[in-house]
Amino acid sequence: MVNDFKKIAKCDCLTDLEDLYAYSNDTSPKSDKNLLPDAVFFPETIEDVQKIVKYCFENNISVIPRGAGTCHTGGCRVVKKPCVILHLSKMNKILEINKENMIAKVQPNVILGDFQNEVENMGLFFPPDPSNLKVSTIGGAISLNSGGPRTFKYGNTKDYVINLKVVLPNGDLIETSSDISKDVTGYNLTQLFVGSEGTLGVIVEATLKLIVKPEKRLVTLAYFNSLEDAGRGVNHIINNEMTPSTIDLLDKNTIETIEKYNPSGLLTNFEGVLLIEIDGSSEYIQNEQEKISKLLKEVGAVEIVSAKNEEENEKIWRARRSAFGSVAKLKPDVITEDVVVPRNQIVNFIKRTKQICDENNITVCIMGHAADGNIHPNFALDLEKEGDAFKIVKDMLFHLAVELNGTLSGEHGIGYEKQPYLKLALDNGAIKYMEQIKKLFDPKGIMNPNKMF
Repeated sequence: MVNDFKKIAKCDCLTDLEDLYAYSNDTSPKSDKNLLPDAVFFPETIEDVQKIVKYCFENNISVIPRGAGTCHTGGCRVVKKPCVILHLSKMNKILEINKENMIAKVQPNVILGDFQNEVENMGLFFPPDPSNLKVSTIGGAISLNSGGPRTFKYGNTKDYVINLKVVLPNGDLIETSSDISKDVTGYNLTQLFVGSEGTLGVIVEATLKLIVKPEKRLVTLAYFNSLEDAGRGVNHIINNEMTPSTIDLLDKNTIETIEKYNPSGLLTNFEGVLLIEIDGSSEYIQNEQEKISKLLKEVGAVEIVSAKNEEENEKIWRARRSAFGSVAKLKPDVITEDVVVPRNQIVNFIKRTKQICDENNITVCIMGHAADGNIHPNFALDLEKEGDAFKIVKDMLFHLAVELNGTLSGEHGIGYEKQPYLKLALDNGAIKYMEQIKKLFDPKGIMNPNKMF
């Protein structure tokens, strides 16, 4: 089989044991059950992808599309053999940025942060903003419908995907729509592939909508003596018709951990902080900042600190983005989870999560995109010693989110790790039709198998 693999397409292919180990997992918790792929391909063209996928279809070999491998839910994990990985790292070109039509065409492994910089240099804007944007890819963002802190104002990745080229599990290439941003010609196949976690096909090109870049931005930190006050602050801003681009919440443990391992000037003697970003014209920002500061003080903000320039804006964001890495220094393992609850249940969810962790002696630092209810508890632990306790915590966490009328994921997806909980969050009829869609596109079940369902 190894020799056959190397004849399929004119692209690099790894088959040596020591090379395959590097592709046996993503950023989800490692498991003794991890399997090695049989080969890792590095296609450079759409034709390469088609040849590899068609061969796998004809020979009943599983296919896992992979980008940066930053998935937290086991979405890149090999769970069914034989299996090959399509590592799309060489399909990393920005093919076109059309300022007049405000669209861009990109290959799947374009780094999201690099893409943002390119379009912003042209006065345009691509808002989806996951915290790992310096390494995460456009294809990964589409596959998981990533959002990040700007989702409240700007929406998430699905709102900016106009058209896709996808290689189907039998090797066929389809284009899901057109490069026109307003198009209701036929079923919306584009959105079917957004968030599909590589289970329906391989995204090989994307046409993305761009918008006008805001003139300026201003980041403000509002500190509170209680999480209840911070939660009230979020709702008070929104209920008074303010629309910041970001309202993120960080608890005391998170603030202290960031300052311990990445000193950034955050104040550590408060129970919670709201990170608020406003963008727009200078006049708009000044007016909104004054109104928001007044509203925050009305609900108990003790200290309000605003950046004085773009350098300080970026310093605050670097601190926020360092949270996961900082928590990772507390113990040998770090696991970040991703659930969504209604905005009025955020404080309740955080408090009960902390209680669950205390009862099971698990360290947790909690942050999240409070404006849209997307909460990310980061767990620092030693899985060898605390693995059983964490299983209890994880189970209770997902049940709690659903109990509070929330759901299992806002942007990390279901993958392999959350698969057992899907029926907890979705109607059985909905799951039935999702499974039928999967079977229609992937009748042999080769495309990223045993993920999601």
